[in-house]
Amino acid sequence: MKILLINHFPLQGSGSGIYTLNIAQELIKEGHIVFVIDIDCEYDSTNYPFQKKTIMCAKTNLNHDLNLNLDLNFNFPCFTTHPRSLNTYYNITNDQIKEYVQIFIKVTKEVVADFKPDIIHAQHLWITPYAALKSNVPYVVTVHGTDLMGFKKDRRYHKYALEGANNAAKIITISRQVHNDTLRLYKLPEEKMKLNPNGFDDDMFRPKNITKKEIFKKFGLNIIPEKLVSFVGKFTNFKGIDILIKAARIVTDEIPEVVFALAGDGQLMAEMKQLSAELKLNNVYFLGQQTQEDVASLYSVADVSVVPSRIEPFGLVAIEALGCGTPVVATNAGGLPDFVNNKVGQLIEMEDVDALAKAIIEELKNNTKLTKGKYAREYAVENYSWKKTLQNVIDIYKGVLET
Repeated sequence: MKILLINHFPLQGSGSGIYTLNIAQELIKEGHIVFVIDIDCEYDSTNYPFQKKTIMCAKTNLNHDLNLNLDLNFNFPCFTTHPRSLNTYYNITNDQIKEYVQIFIKVTKEVVADFKPDIIHAQHLWITPYAALKSNVPYVVTVHGTDLMGFKKDRRYHKYALEGANNAAKIITISRQVHNDTLRLYKLPEEKMKLNPNGFDDDMFRPKNITKKEIFKKFGLNIIPEKLVSFVGKFTNFKGIDILIKAARIVTDEIPEVVFALAGDGQLMAEMKQLSAELKLNNVYFLGQQTQEDVASLYSVADVSVVPSRIEPFGLVAIEALGCGTPVVATNAGGLPDFVNNKVGQLIEMEDVDALAKAIIEELKNNTKLTKGKYAREYAVENYSWKKTLQNVIDIYKGVLET
């Protein structure tokens, strides 16, 4: 098959970006031909095993002043934020929305005319399905959850989102909550929907033969944590990083040798650093945005990984940590209850600093990395590897093309 994948974000720095990249790479391994359309404000020099067209945006006004070859004179908008953009769908003007929609339609039509895909796989129930519709190629859509937040927040996009949803051949949802919310918000027939949990790259995210000293040296830190708690994610409100930092104060009082390593970036970085300083925490390290390889190494050496989200459509970072053999403490939010349980970690209620601290302390003191870690890896691979997820996606493609 020839498959065109379209996403509203770069292939790095967001859950849907990683999802798109993983699907593309796995489809290539299975012998299919793939083309990807994404959007960015920086040139990506990565040598991907597929063709790619990037819609280029202005990162700043300076970019525009330099008359670079840009498709949009504003940075790409996000549902929350992205490491490369703090712009959101909600603060761009009506004229900018029209420009944004039109460039996706234009690029999609151009790629379709040249690449001639059998099917299009659009990411998010948002603008990309609408662009796919205008190309007259059958298409499916994956709902990632942040698009549902956008649908509830800004009615200006409803006409695009609804038309794209209603004309899709199939809509894939990544968790039970996302599935139910999509049905409720878009009022779609159940037979159009297919729940297919997100997958992870089990070759990348696996237990690695690396020490805490080695990975922290790579991060430019001369420390060897005795007990290590990791967090990976965008620094945005719904990720609950403030809850984790407040819990870190309690955990540190109980286990002084503990270190917290936070990988990611976003609009709340300065605020979270300030909160850490106010709580007199000198054992919380802000690592910034890291590559997937280094994130996998961080998971591998961590004693426990934490996902303190206020809402989490799926929770890929939790699956990736489990794949590296590390127990996960997560909130009972969104897609996380679908797969986090007492055999691989703990679930706690949202916004509960004390419960989060208690769970982290229990995991560290009981050294559950040794008792839960091996099973966590087996559990993740058996249920959430990309091989399993992708086969379901391919079956969906074939079902659409056979009708």
